[in-house]
Amino acid sequence: MEEVIVRYFHFIGILLLASTLVLEHLLIEKEMSKKAFKKLVIVDGIYGVSALVVLATGLLLLLAVGKPKEFYTENFVFHIKMTGFVLMAVLSIVPTVFFIKNRNFSGESITLPRHLIGIVRAEKAVLLIMPLLAVFMSRGIGL
Repeated sequence: MEEVIVRYFHFIGILLLASTLVLEHLLIEKEMSKKAFKKLVIVDGIYGVSALVVLATGLLLLLAVGKPKEFYTENFVFHIKMTGFVLMAVLSIVPTVFFIKNRNFSGESITLPRHLIGIVRAEKAVLLIMPLLAVFMSRGIGL
């Protein structure tokens, strides 16, 4: 039963991560009002928390309650998937740092560096590949 609960929270974390990343993509603009930027900062925070939920539950599945550890560690598709997750995490650092540094900006609007929008799009592109890799793993591809 504990595996079911962990898998459930892993799935909920993934849904929240994907939802907040899409919402972040919809909210982010080159020029943002103070109100819109504050929403973006909150969404980015939820995105970070959801990534931590996915990581924590994923580690539980790997180390404690999931399939045998070898199912994951000996599967090259799993390693590609984890590389994608780490890439998303590393990419998300740049926008998050910008958002935190500027969350209390003075003025009516803020201009975001162009590369932030590209980074959010790149994160979405990596995320798009993750379900395919998960399907491959569930079918035993990569073992």
